[in-house]
Amino acid sequence: MNTNLAYQEEIWDEMLNGRIVMMSPRPVVNHNRIASNIYRILSDYLEGKKCEPFSDGIDLYLSKKDRFIPDGMIVCDPNKIKSRGVFGAPDLVVEVLSPSTAKNDRGYKKDVYAKYGVKEYWIAVPETKSIEQYLLTDGQLLLNEIYTIPPDYFTEEECAEFVQEFRCSLYDDLLIKLADIFKRVN
Repeated sequence: MNTNLAYQEEIWDEMLNGRIVMMSPRPVVNHNRIASNIYRILSDYLEGKKCEPFSDGIDLYLSKKDRFIPDGMIVCDPNKIKSRGVFGAPDLVVEVLSPSTAKNDRGYKKDVYAKYGVKEYWIAVPETKSIEQYLLTDGQLLLNEIYTIPPDYFTEEECAEFVQEFRCSLYDDLLIKLADIFKRVN
């Protein structure tokens, strides 16, 4: 009996404009913590409501040439949800930024999300503990605000200038605290 255990890493890819793009190795701990924290916040809020949150690992099909795997999303149209993934624009998409994905997340993918009607797009940046919130306006996802947890060395007065909570544009009563998103992130 062979007692050696083989570990084979699952390879994930996305399709951007018809081109297969290998995703970076599976996310590191902080990436996973952020994505999980966001999913937990959205899942708790949406319990018993029509819209459904999804966490990392679900394929999102927007066209024959564009298949992404966002770190989180909310889908309010149940007809878009199939066994193989989500087919059509979610209402909200979340990407946790990695150095290798930053250009696509802020460029091509953001433009495709806008083209297909994603209403709100968040980019979570682990290094700065910030959320970039983009809202669909006239067919474009435009930066609404950047919310950041101030560094530990800032004075109380400097910290007071930072907005550390925000509302999801889809729900008037969903107030999200950055401390909850970046809990245990170092």
